[in-house]
Amino acid sequence: MKRTFFLIPIFAMLGSCTVTTENKVAVEEKEEYIVRYDRPDAAILRGVYIPQGKEYFYTSGLVAPVRDENAVAGTYGRYGNTYEQSIGILKRIKDTIGEGNFTMEDVIFLRVYLAPDKDGKIDWDAWFNAYGEFFNNEENPNKVARSTIAVHSLANPELLIEIEAVAAK
Repeated sequence: MKRTFFLIPIFAMLGSCTVTTENKVAVEEKEEYIVRYDRPDAAILRGVYIPQGKEYFYTSGLVAPVRDENAVAGTYGRYGNTYEQSIGILKRIKDTIGEGNFTMEDVIFLRVYLAPDKDGKIDWDAWFNAYGEFFNNEENPNKVARSTIAVHSLANPELLIEIEAVAAK
């Protein structure tokens, strides 16, 4: 089989890569610091730039701790409602990343899975309110890049939310 390769002239590519002194300073500063690309009208970021040489901490998907071991199985009494589970998970994230000497201010990304309750409803506001207690507030003004995804269910049907976190410093 005969193959044909097309080469883009390297000069055409280089022509659009002019670096001015101002750009070089901005790039050098960017290479030193984590840059959060804000969305002023939202509680979350557009994205986060992590320069080479930074440390990372990834959590697995964490779920809420049991609140009441004596609650009837199959009820939300064991783990709580979406808000209570969200708070429990965010505290668990804080403790987990703390083991690696990271703080909630270092969190740059969350992936959130929300499942419907027994009535088929997802309590988005409960999650958003819990998020606001840990991020984008007076104590921790940092926002995070975040994906919030509705799922059919989690592995345990009593759980309404699962969260993965990434921290960097």
